[in-house]
Amino acid sequence: MKSIIMFKNIIKHSIRALNRQKSYVLINIIGLSIGIACSLLIALFVINEVSYDQFQENKDRIYRVNLHGKISGQEAHVSSSCSPLGPTMLREFPEIEDFTRYNSFGSTVIKYKNQKFTKDQVVHVDSSFFKIFSIKLIKGDKITVLNAPYKLVLSESTADKYFGIEDPIGKMLKVGTDTSLYEVTGVMEDIPDNSNFEADIFGSFLSSQRANDDNWLSNSFETYVILKPGTSPNSVNEKFHPMLVKYVGPLIQEFFKISFDEFLSSGNQYAFELQSLLDIHLDTSIDHEVKPASDPKFLYIFGSIALLIIVIAAINFMNLSTAQAAKRAKEVGIKKVSGSTKGMLIGQFLTESTILSIFSLIIGIVIIEVCLPFFNTILNSNLSLNYFDTWYTMPGLIVLALTIGILAGSYPAFFLSSFKPVSVLKGSIKNSMKNGRLRSVLVILQFSISIILIVGTLIIFKQINFMMNKNLGFDKEHVIVIERARVLDKKIQSFKDELLKIKGVKIVSGSTAAPAHNNNGNGYTIEGRDQESFLLETNWVDYDYFETYGIKLTSGRLFDQSYPTDEDACIINESTVKSYSIQDPFTTRFNVSNDNPEAEKQYMPIIGVVKDFHFRSLHNKIQPYMFRFKEADMHTRYISIRTLPEAPANTITQIEKVWNEFTANEPIQYFYMDEDLKELYKEEQQNASLSIVFTILAIVIASLGLYGLTSFTVEQRTKEIGIRKALGASVKTIFYIISKEIIILVSVSTIIAWPVVYYVAKNWLKNYQYMIKLNILDFLIGLIIALTIAVLTITYKTLKAARLNPAHSLRYE
Repeated sequence: MKSIIMFKNIIKHSIRALNRQKSYVLINIIGLSIGIACSLLIALFVINEVSYDQFQENKDRIYRVNLHGKISGQEAHVSSSCSPLGPTMLREFPEIEDFTRYNSFGSTVIKYKNQKFTKDQVVHVDSSFFKIFSIKLIKGDKITVLNAPYKLVLSESTADKYFGIEDPIGKMLKVGTDTSLYEVTGVMEDIPDNSNFEADIFGSFLSSQRANDDNWLSNSFETYVILKPGTSPNSVNEKFHPMLVKYVGPLIQEFFKISFDEFLSSGNQYAFELQSLLDIHLDTSIDHEVKPASDPKFLYIFGSIALLIIVIAAINFMNLSTAQAAKRAKEVGIKKVSGSTKGMLIGQFLTESTILSIFSLIIGIVIIEVCLPFFNTILNSNLSLNYFDTWYTMPGLIVLALTIGILAGSYPAFFLSSFKPVSVLKGSIKNSMKNGRLRSVLVILQFSISIILIVGTLIIFKQINFMMNKNLGFDKEHVIVIERARVLDKKIQSFKDELLKIKGVKIVSGSTAAPAHNNNGNGYTIEGRDQESFLLETNWVDYDYFETYGIKLTSGRLFDQSYPTDEDACIINESTVKSYSIQDPFTTRFNVSNDNPEAEKQYMPIIGVVKDFHFRSLHNKIQPYMFRFKEADMHTRYISIRTLPEAPANTITQIEKVWNEFTANEPIQYFYMDEDLKELYKEEQQNASLSIVFTILAIVIASLGLYGLTSFTVEQRTKEIGIRKALGASVKTIFYIISKEIIILVSVSTIIAWPVVYYVAKNWLKNYQYMIKLNILDFLIGLIIALTIAVLTITYKTLKAARLNPAHSLRYE
């Protein structure tokens, strides 16, 4: 009973004490509220990123099979695998419970009666897909829903869009250019955002022409397996090599006349490896992902920012609390004389800090609810703080508030409770508080963190700006790219001719790839080097491609209609010459019959070498690239249209009109090349925007603390200021005296911050193939911004004190 009464008294005294320090309380609550809100927002973002596919019931047993290849020094780490891999693993590896292949065939037109819909995410999977993955079927049986060709499962939102209130089961749809109709046999719940899969329509893999493909060297699908309970993935990885020797070895022997082991011992690599489903989303080292992976380095950055913001807010609390010590010394002395123990005083001060922390948490949650829509817009996500969905959310928030309150309040509590009544009555405590050595250290720490954030954000923005504006080796401006051009079939040339009649259209080209929209790499041999294999990204193009994109020739010539033999020739980039040690490109011929070792060798001469250009994002190093001539009977995936800078606004409307005439009103899909390339750096742009927001908020918190400390300093030195003014000191002189200390502290902070941010930035930039060079100007800008903010923060209070009538100042205290 006594403990309860004592606890009530502590709370009562704490609330009264807080009520007497309104400005101090307000500054602390604002700082802590912003700090908690920022930290929780970042925590939501990080938790969402690391929780991909956590909803899968068998998540710990599901693995994707990745391919690690290296040929002639060119490495590839991809999520692709061959069609026979999954069935072979199920048949020969007792550890495998089941498998599914996953083949996305891109943007597709879906037709139902007279309606046409365009879907970006249409996927072929094996019938086992819904047994392996926990994607709930609303209608249909997971065993039979995809067990035969030409069956479809739609997402709930897609089914509602196509059929409204009608029952979708049994409805027949035309999918793409397939002549057979597909039957809707199931409806699934929409796949959550935090999944590695992005699909609205799943079709039976048996519908694919390559369902029974037994080519072990054609890697264009993803393969997922589920292991039997208790199975180690390492035991499966150990069996890949013997399997490859058995099935890939004979092909290597036919192509290169060497064994598989000799192929590997010569520096090449060809290996499969399991990757846990839960590791996929944060692994950027693997190419050809179904869904782009998130870069974990940004999670570390934001996790660090969250911690630093909380540290700044806690420092504010400690600083302002110790600054208040001179005012509260008499209170502590009287309470000790009245019988209060040190433990009771510590309890009161910790209760004060905890009450402030709880109030700050409540305000922080309000800030989160207000800011989440803005936050989601920046991230293009759907984050939410669900307080009662899990048992640990509310207790976690309470523990967070208590932890911050106790940690932030611990030093002030022990410091204030240590005052001796005799020292207080003599006034020695009050005089000693004017030194403020600890507060100086804390201010230095705060501004060191702020400068690290400022300079770090500047460097992030400079790197992104560099990536967005670097010369890519081709002209990305004024280019419109039409996708799904294969629907034009053999009318490509007529379509091009018609487009050229549109005012504003300069030149038109057809190809199988476009920058950032690439084909798979192709393997070749070189005449005279038959035991080596060379991997090149290959693009089949027409005569107008190079002019359309402004790709520059360094030697030789481009495809020319006056040379009929050019249809059997190729053009390569500079990286091919360097990487594959080609001494004289124009006496070098590639063998193009690698897919059939028994066929007569068909040699393809090199007629030109073009300047290196970035056909992937700047995250990737420029690799060997080959252009081959696209013959008339070959499908065209992309039509690239270069328009004049002064092209009329209705040019795209005219292009759509011509498209409709040639395709019987098929939906047109197109993008502007410059805008499309910006999407490659979307994650960086989003994260840079967040960095700015959180850096500004961190500076605001630090400035609040500095403002509070300046108020305390001015108050402590009021009589000193009055004496100086009475002796003739000007406002400028007094401003200099008071601000000098802050300027020195910020300068010391800079000395501490610069080496830290240099080390972190240097290591961060190593993640990029093409990067900026660190510049001393970036660091100086950080110092200037920090000094400016610090001086502006203290200006009002300092000038107010400097302009005070000396008569009033001398009567103070």
